[in-house]
Amino acid sequence: MRNFVTTAAITVLTACATSVPAPAPPPPSIETPPAAPPRPSGLLLGGYDPAIRPQDDLYGFTGGKWLSETEIPADRSSWGTFAMLDERAEQDVRAIAEEVAQRADLPPGSDAQKIGDLYASFMNMQAVDAAGLKPLESRFARIRAIATHADVVRFIGESQRLLQRVPLNYYVAQDAGDATHYIGVLAQGGLSMPDRDYYLKQDPANAAFRKQHVEYIEKMLTLAGARRAAARARRIALLETAIAAIQWSKVQNRDPVATYNKTTPAALAALAPSIDWSAFFAAAGAPAAAVDVNQPTYVQALARLITDTPVSVWREYFFFQLLDVSAPYLATPFATAHFEFHSKALQGVQEEPARWKRGVALIDEQLGQLVGKAYVTRHFEPESKTEIHALVDNLLRAFDLSIDTLAWMSPATRAAAKTKLHKISVKVGYPDKWQDYSALAISRDDLYGNVQRGTAYEFARDLAKLGAPIDRTEWHMTPQTVNAYYNPAMNEIVFPAAILQPPYFDPEIDSAVNYGAIGGVIGHEISHGFDDSGRQYDGDGNLRDWWTAEDAARFKALADRLVAQYDAYTVLDGQHLNGRLTLGENIGDLSGLAVAYRAWQLSLDGRPAPVIDGYSGAQRFFLGWSQSWRWKYRDNNLRMRLVVDPHSPAQFRVDGVVTNLDEFYAAFGVDVGDKLYRPDADRVRIW
Repeated sequence: MRNFVTTAAITVLTACATSVPAPAPPPPSIETPPAAPPRPSGLLLGGYDPAIRPQDDLYGFTGGKWLSETEIPADRSSWGTFAMLDERAEQDVRAIAEEVAQRADLPPGSDAQKIGDLYASFMNMQAVDAAGLKPLESRFARIRAIATHADVVRFIGESQRLLQRVPLNYYVAQDAGDATHYIGVLAQGGLSMPDRDYYLKQDPANAAFRKQHVEYIEKMLTLAGARRAAARARRIALLETAIAAIQWSKVQNRDPVATYNKTTPAALAALAPSIDWSAFFAAAGAPAAAVDVNQPTYVQALARLITDTPVSVWREYFFFQLLDVSAPYLATPFATAHFEFHSKALQGVQEEPARWKRGVALIDEQLGQLVGKAYVTRHFEPESKTEIHALVDNLLRAFDLSIDTLAWMSPATRAAAKTKLHKISVKVGYPDKWQDYSALAISRDDLYGNVQRGTAYEFARDLAKLGAPIDRTEWHMTPQTVNAYYNPAMNEIVFPAAILQPPYFDPEIDSAVNYGAIGGVIGHEISHGFDDSGRQYDGDGNLRDWWTAEDAARFKALADRLVAQYDAYTVLDGQHLNGRLTLGENIGDLSGLAVAYRAWQLSLDGRPAPVIDGYSGAQRFFLGWSQSWRWKYRDNNLRMRLVVDPHSPAQFRVDGVVTNLDEFYAAFGVDVGDKLYRPDADRVRIW
């Protein structure tokens, strides 16, 4: 059967065969209230393409017309539902920022003063252009003072609290081996292109990027007045390539066990004896205590690279990296050159975003929760928080029931999975406790100083966590962020206010589309606790193996089948997706949508779903998921995503997922010969 299912189910009330007579009908004066009319479907039918069969391409069916008629804005590398919501949030934050920036009566140190003055400092292009490179003069002098390899190490340490790209990053996070404590972390870094593959892959596209990279370095050095810029640019690019060659890949970095290496000071000294770790930590202002070394072989190799590379080349490298990360806050020639390489060349963006958009981005980065407090007051209804919590509870209940049906999982692991599920905490909308920015000074006439102070403030805030109790109220996204996340160390799912908007969530529409859209997102985040990475943490957030060996092997076999499915998909000029890189997100999509469907059925409480706009409830559920992923990419942006993004491109977040769900086959009558048909034995069912 290939036609849409449009027949509503009929509820039949049966009575026992007894001698009790049927009740008399009500008297004429009493009327039975009519059934409430169905809510609007929430389907964005104007963008559908009826020439495409959903059995062949659900993604194209729900977005074909939208895809053909929509142009990516000139200042964007991609465009879709998330981006449109992001644009709305940008406008909302802009209104807040411009309102307070125009006021002269704000108390110094107040929230409004900080927001207004940071925005005003960015928008004052005349002052920024007049300053030229003066804001960097003290940092240039510091780089010129580097005379020995020991100085290189100290510079890398002190740069942790400054606006400066360096090849080794230090930050503070929860200890994956003991989630009740914080720990310092050492991680690889230091590249000005998006990933190591840009330097190492031997193909025409990356060869072109490498050529443009050298040209960009030369341009930035020339703008800064450096002599022999071309030769210096080549040396800097060669050093970045050497750094890339010793880095771990994105796939390797997804392994939480391989990247957790708690290391004592003595063991760290033994790992990389040529680095003076005491000097490094002293320069950073951090304690020389045990740290988690994410990539031990990288640290070993970096130590050798530091001593094997002439100090003069390190000075050149640091000089360029300072220019590159500072360029967005410098005079127009530097900001424009930065845009032309990072956005136009690497991602295909045609036009630099309006300055106000960049100002809003800076506010989000530096004062995210401060402006977030004002944002939720204006744009997030308390009722939405209550409704989402109820929806999440239903998703958690459905996931619990799904665990009971897993034939591949043993009772012992099933019980442990339920224990973890029941410990998941939920955060919706905005923090219960807002971040304190009282230690951060913002000046109306000092843009670069504001950015440096903001960087130092965040680093100091990080360091203050060491030795302190875990703050379980902390959020790692702002309320105005259009996204959501699962944090394995906290075992929590978090949904900022800005994503809880149509078309992801609309309290005025039918529940099927809400469950397909925001329900799928919620299910996705829950499922991250049980994907190939998240499953290795227990319910308390500790990196601990709670699986039987047999169950772990069965899970891996299922995951490997999903890897193979996504490896086979191609985009652009035949480039394959990386099924191993995207595995966690693909599990999140597949399991999350399956659980969301079950939760939607539970929400009906036995009532039949009405037919609305010619579609059954089951069909609307899948249409809701699919239409929420309308997305267009510029070629270079998509090329970059294949390398660095753990998410599959939008088309496969829809069509790749539904081919594994029996409910999709039933809803649309998918059968042999349809392009989305996958034999039952080949369908992957994990959670």
